[in-house]
Amino acid sequence: MKTPGRTKVAELLSLGQEGTEVTVKGWVRTKRGNKNVAFVAVNDGSTIGNIQLVFDLQNFSEQQLKGVATGACLRATGTLVASQGSGQRVEIQVADVELYGAADPDVYPLQKKGHTLEFLREIAHLRPRTNTFGAVLRIRHAMAFAIHKYFNDNGFLYLHTPIVTASDAEGAGAMFRVTTLDAKNPPVGKDGEVDFTEDFFGRETSLTVSGQLEGELGAMALGEVYTFGPTFRAENSNTPRHLAEFWMIEPEMAFYEIKDNMDLAEDFIKSLVQYALERCMDDLKFLNDMYDNELISRLQSVCSTEFVRLDYSEGVKILEQSGQKFEFPVRWGVDLQSEHERYLVEKHFKKPVILTNYPRDIKAFYMKQNDDGKTVRAMDVLFPKIGEIIGGSQREESLEKLQARIDELKMDTKTLWWYLDTRRFGTAPHSGFGLGFERLLQFVTGMSNIRDVIPFPRTPKNVEF
Repeated sequence: MKTPGRTKVAELLSLGQEGTEVTVKGWVRTKRGNKNVAFVAVNDGSTIGNIQLVFDLQNFSEQQLKGVATGACLRATGTLVASQGSGQRVEIQVADVELYGAADPDVYPLQKKGHTLEFLREIAHLRPRTNTFGAVLRIRHAMAFAIHKYFNDNGFLYLHTPIVTASDAEGAGAMFRVTTLDAKNPPVGKDGEVDFTEDFFGRETSLTVSGQLEGELGAMALGEVYTFGPTFRAENSNTPRHLAEFWMIEPEMAFYEIKDNMDLAEDFIKSLVQYALERCMDDLKFLNDMYDNELISRLQSVCSTEFVRLDYSEGVKILEQSGQKFEFPVRWGVDLQSEHERYLVEKHFKKPVILTNYPRDIKAFYMKQNDDGKTVRAMDVLFPKIGEIIGGSQREESLEKLQARIDELKMDTKTLWWYLDTRRFGTAPHSGFGLGFERLLQFVTGMSNIRDVIPFPRTPKNVEF
């Protein structure tokens, strides 16, 4: 479908026919020239490239071009011609121009180039206009589309799971409360605690940390499902790896054992990376040149490499015998830190690793217990520069074992009766995993800070709009 009233810059640069009259609409990136001619680079967000507008100044009054400056928005109509300069195939010889919105050069914050990523985070409402964030957001769109395409092509159903929930899937307790109660004067029960029976839902509720548990309900009726939505963690973590609001992709599959789960995870993520290489190369080249000159080769390597399947116990042995000094000591029974995961991936194996059979005591209650009584059928996919990018497991299908584990952890079963019912009525082996969308985007774009791969990052003390 053609965009009404204009041709997009991406189409002009790739398919535009010289000699045709075209109209372009976009934002000015740069303006230069002399007393006879002005050259204006315009971008409309459809591509990393700009289209050059050429103004023969004898045909335009000073008033007509007065507001045409960096940041301004305009419409230009003219003839598409072969470019006289290097860097672009075609340019527009402008016959008519209309200024939609000026941008005062004295106050427009993107007037100059070379802004730091830290500065751009402070103006997140304008940073999509930069080359960097235009590239990141186009890749983000492409990856979201590729995710839906992959699951649709493989027979999965897209399941919408709730954002407001009464259960804590992770058992972490770091959740955002959802309430309509008066914060200054909430109702109080006989025990002196807040009486949530007076709340909107009649009980204590929070924003979800995961759609997994509800996803399992779908899998136990529909076979193979996936969720893709926002999740929330109220952890006071101000690091380049954490967000308070982020997006998760969580497939759940009936009749999948742990090996099937690992096979799916590897095929899924390779498919996404391959899609980026095929559809986003212009943006990837820009990011490769500007931020990480190994980005494209690393992406290509993932697609052509068979992932290592490694038992947790063997991984710990490798780390203990590495001679490497880690900030966090490593021993059997501890949850591996990013530095441990990256050592295995980047230095020891030099390829992605799927780590399996973790100690039971450091993993969630719902993971299937192995016969040794010490480990569970968990799996983490570890990537270079990122560490863990996917976490999953075979789920415990035995009602008795699941109930015993819940009792052992002293969890409140009042909010999980529906989850236990899936083991009570027609239980079956099943598995699933979660992929943090922003972690994936960090890997695909090469951006080192997770706040730079989401349009409007939510972090402690930061919720500007």
